[in-house]
Amino acid sequence: MDETSRRRHERKESLNIIDYTVLDDNGEPVTRRMGRTLNVSEGGMLLETHIPLKMKQEVLITVALEEDLLDVRGIVVHACVGAEKGFFCSGIQFSKIPDEGLIILKKYIEAIKAEEG
Repeated sequence: MDETSRRRHERKESLNIIDYTVLDDNGEPVTRRMGRTLNVSEGGMLLETHIPLKMKQEVLITVALEEDLLDVRGIVVHACVGAEKGFFCSGIQFSKIPDEGLIILKKYIEAIKAEEG
């Protein structure tokens, strides 16, 4: 079974600026940086960052989705081992998303689908 068929939610290509904070094992902030999304779904997103993220690291993410800001908490479930052009990619699975955030996210994904035709 390939990775695409294991996903519960379809991912849509989407470039969005993010602000993220890496948390330590006690939930305390370790570092705060900027990056961007490469794709999003109702269950997670693929991030492009300037520093590598480690498997199972917890992150707080604020992402700009058009005119809305979405705050989510997630876990790194896929981390690349090498950088391409100085960037690292990490797959994030959402662990906590407020109800109003999920509404914003669903609306955003529907807008992407509508643009695709």
